Amino acid sequence: MPMNTTTSEALADYEKAVRMGKRSGKTLPALDDLLKEKNITAIKEIPLGLVQIPANQIVGTKTAGRSSAFGENFMPVLKENTEFAAKWVELYKAHLTEGIRDPIKAYEYMNKFYVEEGNKRVSVLKFFGAVSIPGNVIRIVPPRTDEKENRIYYEFMDFYSLSGVNYIWFSQEGCFPKLQRLVGKRPDEVWSDDDKLNFSSAYTRFEAEFKAQGGERLPITTGDAFLYFIGLYDYNMLDEMTSAELKEQLAKTWPEFQLLTSDDSVALQMDPSDGTREVKKNIFARLIPLSTPKLKAAFIHEKSAETSAWTYAHELGRMHLQQTFDDQVITSCYDNATEENADQLLEQAIGNGNNLIFTTSPPLLKASLKAAIDHPDVKILNCSLNTSHRYIRTYYARMYEAKFLMGAIAGAMSENGKIGYIADYPIYGMMANINAFALGAKMVNARARIYLRWSTLKGGERPEEFFAANDVRYISGQDMIVPGEASRHFGLYRSDAWDPFNLAMPIWHWGKFYELMIRSIMNGSWKHDDVGATKGLNYWWGMSAGIIDVICSGNLPIGTVRLVDLLKSTICNGDFNPFSGALYSQKGAVQQDTDRVLTPEEIITMDWLAENVDGFIPTIDQLIDAARPVVLLQGVDSPET
Repeated sequence: MPMNTTTSEALADYEKAVRMGKRSGKTLPALDDLLKEKNITAIKEIPLGLVQIPANQIVGTKTAGRSSAFGENFMPVLKENTEFAAKWVELYKAHLTEGIRDPIKAYEYMNKFYVEEGNKRVSVLKFFGAVSIPGNVIRIVPPRTDEKENRIYYEFMDFYSLSGVNYIWFSQEGCFPKLQRLVGKRPDEVWSDDDKLNFSSAYTRFEAEFKAQGGERLPITTGDAFLYFIGLYDYNMLDEMTSAELKEQLAKTWPEFQLLTSDDSVALQMDPSDGTREVKKNIFARLIPLSTPKLKAAFIHEKSAETSAWTYAHELGRMHLQQTFDDQVITSCYDNATEENADQLLEQAIGNGNNLIFTTSPPLLKASLKAAIDHPDVKILNCSLNTSHRYIRTYYARMYEAKFLMGAIAGAMSENGKIGYIADYPIYGMMANINAFALGAKMVNARARIYLRWSTLKGGERPEEFFAANDVRYISGQDMIVPGEASRHFGLYRSDAWDPFNLAMPIWHWGKFYELMIRSIMNGSWKHDDVGATKGLNYWWGMSAGIIDVICSGNLPIGTVRLVDLLKSTICNGDFNPFSGALYSQKGAVQQDTDRVLTPEEIITMDWLAENVDGFIPTIDQLIDAARPVVLLQGVDSPET
């Protein structure tokens, strides 16, 4: 009996599928074999019920006996005259006439799916390009380990229990909790059906355009790019974008996605001379010519100089620029930038003709980046640490060098070895400041103990009350005070009930940094600092560049002043680093090699406290609401707490 047309077409497509299967070169992996290789014998199973399984996450079979009939892409490899082929063809025809509706049975392991019943159904549906396949799923929970992929998976399981979303994956830890936050959910909030539908729609739109622009060629997941995008433009804004707007913004943001491909995506410039080529000109060309176009530099502050010591220090830097360059640089400032108005202030500054913009605190990072993407001809720098972006550069100072000197002063002056330290935000660089202070104190006083208290903790005892009750008289407080504020509780001070007095204070010479930035732009060396498409540039200068210093009080003994000058000289010359040699944390050895120095990256991301520190690193939930924005952006993990 001759074949009807449908059967003929089905056989032709079966032969096509066989060719596809054989080209894959491998057969399907079997979950049983995988578990045996990993020595997982005590298997914990959790029924998930009926699940929409992403087709591209169905990667194998439950048992090895079924795997040899398929290529690695789930396409068949057996000849067309086999019983297997006949059943595949019948399923093909059924799919075209009435659809394949029966769910498969599968096991999920590490968010990949292995089929126990329904392999041919999966094969046919994958041939037709199905996006998802319904299945009754049993999860196999792997034992908890220290492997990165395992830690990510455990984060995924928590996220899945809230959202039911299984089609997004990340290559780094911390992303699933971050996604929960960026879609506007509390850490333990369960998603509604509408939440799930809206997210699926947003992610599907993004995924299609991301892949259309070549996202699959990047060594990151679509989830990595999606998370970055909604972190920059906000989840709700993605829903409001037209297809054309999404396409345009993805294209503009592409250099940022490229940075996500590197584990080492931050290039630290430790000194003004590092990474800067000498521009060889004669003596007259080195002078700024009269014809040099004027620079217009805007400073955008989170607060004002009247209310914030941090902003006041940056305003001093701006005034230094104005005095140094006279009429060659015109500066202006925009105060009280918030999350709500930062975009508007940046656009206003750019609209006023500013071609160089400094945003002077980490919470302004996102607005800075969005403005830089939309205005690539404007140079924008944000004052933050350990951030990686192609469109903007970031800058900070190595305050830990000054803190080491102040710790040495405190250790030398303290009679009982009890020294207080008041910190504000547990962010990048803060633990280095605390530990450098502790190491400096211990270097001159083996009995020195640092009593760490956080000024941004919710409730509890005020740091000053604790210090008074525990006979802690030498204290490292806030670095600066607001102008006009009648207080001596800043820098390193001795807290006497009748009249506290200051011993030393750290200085941020932002004016020096801004001056060097202007000179690098004017002499052309700015463009030579660029480090390529896969790294963002972070200026992290210290005492050797004149960006950081310590001012000592006349109340210090002359011998202590000489010690500070000696230590400062060795640090500036590169002969000594506070984080060299054997280092011990509250939990034991950090490094025992007496010749090794912690790398700049290890110093920045430090998440431990020195052994002579009494205190802890708070989690974000322990902080007051005002501290959350900066900690969300720049906070360190605290595994030792």
